[in-house]
Amino acid sequence: MPLAQTGRLVAEAAAAGTAVAAFNVITLEHVEAVVAGAEHAGAPVILQISENAVRYRYGRLLPLATAATATAEAAAVPVALHLDHVQSDELLRQAADAGFSSVMYDAARLPYAENLAATRAAAHWGHGNGLWIEAELGEVGGKDGQPPLDAHAPGARTLPAEAEAFVAESGVDSLAVAIGSSHAMTSRTASLDHALLGELAAALEVPLVLHGSSGVPDAELAAAVTGGIAKVNVGTALNIAMTNAIRAYLAAHPEAVDSRKYLSVGREAMARTVSELITVLRPAA
Repeated sequence: MPLAQTGRLVAEAAAAGTAVAAFNVITLEHVEAVVAGAEHAGAPVILQISENAVRYRYGRLLPLATAATATAEAAAVPVALHLDHVQSDELLRQAADAGFSSVMYDAARLPYAENLAATRAAAHWGHGNGLWIEAELGEVGGKDGQPPLDAHAPGARTLPAEAEAFVAESGVDSLAVAIGSSHAMTSRTASLDHALLGELAAALEVPLVLHGSSGVPDAELAAAVTGGIAKVNVGTALNIAMTNAIRAYLAAHPEAVDSRKYLSVGREAMARTVSELITVLRPAA
């Protein structure tokens, strides 16, 4: 089927009281695993390619984006393509022509006024080119090898009044909020601030997004969806599943040299993780 639109998938999930899962992909095995897991769960899904993943692929967006598009179009469930954590305006301007329907423009590292100005400009350009724009306010933390912020550090939480003004003045279509999760967590020990999430959901009319969801336990994720999260980003959980499966295979088969043998095991492990997480986010499905 044709590529789905991120904005439509998120809106449909929000209307149904569920959330759409968005998985960050690095290799073709990631792409295939996400689609296979979504097909097993019978649910739509979003494939996300981050600026870091593009940098890993020698700075070239199209090879992985083209493979993701072809895989999505052959899927039995709706699949959208999202460009994640974009800081480069040059990369932003490649999105529409590469098949993406949405971009997360990341200026959260900047002081508030500069974040707002950069995001407003990105949203204006994106809307003019048919893109749905996500932004972040507050600092989720854990990106690029940095440690997660302390829960009480300045900027570690999204303030409802500030978020309401930011959304109104920037014109973004969704907002990633900092409520206690952190990128790149390898243990599922994050505790979310559900009271703050309730305040944010009441203050904002745009869909809310949770980043750093790999470190959030199932019960916390389910409660976040009930509290108003409509899009849940997952990356590290796939890498953990793949790496652990490959390590186990190679330990049991030290003679193995055919990469298809161990990559297929890693792909299957990621697909199971995808299916399990989607089920957590769509309990009524």
